[in-house]
Amino acid sequence: MFNAHLINDPYGDPGVYVEFKFRREALLFDLGDLHVLPPRKLLKINHIFVSHTHMDHFIGFDHLLRVCLGRDKRLSLFGPPGFIGNVESKLGAYTWNLVENYTNDFLLSVTEVHPDESMTREYRCQDAFRPVTPMVRKDFSGIFLDEPFFFVKGEFLRHKVPSLAFALEEKMSVNIKKSELVEMGLPVGPWLMELKGRILRNETDETPVRAWWKEGEIVLSLGELRERVVKLTRGQKMAYVADTGYSEEDAGRIVDLARGADILFIEACFLDADAERAAEKHHLTALQAGRLARRAEAKRMILFHFSPKYQGCGHLLEEEATRAFEGSET
Repeated sequence: MFNAHLINDPYGDPGVYVEFKFRREALLFDLGDLHVLPPRKLLKINHIFVSHTHMDHFIGFDHLLRVCLGRDKRLSLFGPPGFIGNVESKLGAYTWNLVENYTNDFLLSVTEVHPDESMTREYRCQDAFRPVTPMVRKDFSGIFLDEPFFFVKGEFLRHKVPSLAFALEEKMSVNIKKSELVEMGLPVGPWLMELKGRILRNETDETPVRAWWKEGEIVLSLGELRERVVKLTRGQKMAYVADTGYSEEDAGRIVDLARGADILFIEACFLDADAERAAEKHHLTALQAGRLARRAEAKRMILFHFSPKYQGCGHLLEEEATRAFEGSET
């Protein structure tokens, strides 16, 4: 399970921080201003998904780089066409003549995606962030990341430049029946993460699982634990849609990507009264955002990226989108 929230208020730089429960792991969607997040939260981030590299979606790269320097850490970034060049330009803006003396190392893995291909390069701090591997090219099917517990997929939208939208989906939610644990005399603890991982990897019933605690340990079969203490349910789904002009083609892509999402984060820059201005700026209106959330059958909609022209009037954007989301627009 995970918690997801906007990093800044709806007028601030876009970005969503996703923190997984019971694991020291987090994801980031977009790299706007990150100063509101303390270093302990930033250091949990392993993967970052960038919609596009306009300043308000990418300026946080420098701050995150500063926090991670001098630490043993691997950070993977994913972005649209031109992304590798954008990251290399950022790295090339600094002087790295002393980093070979650092005790710890920091590795950046940067993936640039195109509609049919992905390209990945790695950069190591101790090598002054020069590319340490040849460019790796792979076919791209829309899946950015496939982990044991979850995957992240995306779609290309248009914001006068390619802009990526993302969906994070848990493969399955493995719930623990605590009453059964008590009956079996088993403790809660980190060993349950190992149990969940084995179940998600569909390991055999005979697989031994070690439950441990301060006073001792016991080894049980995966099959017995699966049958007695585990309940499988549908995993959570979150979608993130930022910076796109409205078109029926892109609307269809958004709806397919976000379908059934528990939370849909979606930009709503302008009121429908300013739809012409929204089209000129290649952004969505609140009305369009609400209709898309309704079409996608999202359970919850969270708006962001309000235009500063509505400062102090954000409730108007919320109300317009909510009416469309609920199907009560007049």
